Amino acid sequence: MTLYPAIDLKDGKAVRLTKGLMQSAKVYSDEPFELAKSFESMGAKWLHVVDLNGAFSGKPENLEQIKKIRAHCDMKVQLGGGIRDEKTIAYYIEAGVERVILGSIAVKDPDFVKEMAKKYRVVVGIDAIDSMVATHGWATKSEIKATELATLYKNSDVDAIICTDVSKDGTLSGVNVDYTLEIKRASEKETIASGGVKDREDLNKLYETAIIDGAIIGKAFYEGKLDIKEALKNFM
Repeated sequence: MTLYPAIDLKDGKAVRLTKGLMQSAKVYSDEPFELAKSFESMGAKWLHVVDLNGAFSGKPENLEQIKKIRAHCDMKVQLGGGIRDEKTIAYYIEAGVERVILGSIAVKDPDFVKEMAKKYRVVVGIDAIDSMVATHGWATKSEIKATELATLYKNSDVDAIICTDVSKDGTLSGVNVDYTLEIKRASEKETIASGGVKDREDLNKLYETAIIDGAIIGKAFYEGKLDIKEALKNFM
């Protein structure tokens, strides 16, 4: 099971939100690339990065910090937030991002996402509020069920699915294992759990399913609830 330490970018700083609310942002670092370097020193092979400003505006907003992270670290980076056209995808891939995360556009235009997955390494982000897909920085709840969206990508070239229970994100209330399993079974893709991971016990629950492929670690690390270095030794 692959662990993905997470850096969320807002106004050039590393922050964490609670339930996706921008006004809840808590700043953890003014230099996100320094955080990235520390994750790499702990043994992380992947880094999960989200441009929060971009998720709302629909265009890249934290380019300078993303470039710094890429320049200072050798980890593989998966990046999301406001990526909704091929020009942006190509830009990030050429800048050294390993794979891009498509969220809102994955709901609006699945055919586009499937075409992009044939050319680039693409991850689909499925974020849910009450089992319904949330888009545009989680500000909008769509009319499609998360499992229905996952099924659309079952036979595609998409690399993986990241599934987030928005109600748990940033709350340290425990990961939604059942939701993650539903997405895994619906998509039959590599599936990465996100939202609410609070401690080693949560990671054990995901690992014991034997079919969940990864977990994104955010606030549990920032609030001192999880030792990422130790976790990486046990799950990577």
